[in-house]
Amino acid sequence: MTSAGGPLTSRLDLEAAQLRRLEQVSLLEATTLVLLVCVAVPLKHLAGLPLAVAVMGPVHGLAFLTYGWVAIQTVAGGGWRRAEATRLLLLAVIPFGGYFNLALIRRKRIELATAIAA
Repeated sequence: MTSAGGPLTSRLDLEAAQLRRLEQVSLLEATTLVLLVCVAVPLKHLAGLPLAVAVMGPVHGLAFLTYGWVAIQTVAGGGWRRAEATRLLLLAVIPFGGYFNLALIRRKRIELATAIAA
């Protein structure tokens, strides 16, 4: 292990920043999916307001692509089991599923914070 401020600390700080980014994007992706499926689609079909889907569809699409990119970058950094990586991607396509990923991401952040403190 290197001293404080050395290469190991820098790498761990970068991983912590990436996990924070993943957590934020996961929350955004999950929220836009819920808004699309639970608000915009019913407004389109029940109230005849297709504009809701026309607006939320692309917003969620961009959020989903961003989430996928950040998730792949984070997992590629290492320290993730295959099951965890699969979970990150599968739950992102299920309404409310992305919120369950937040617990996994927060647990990873705590593990990393413990490693940084050590």
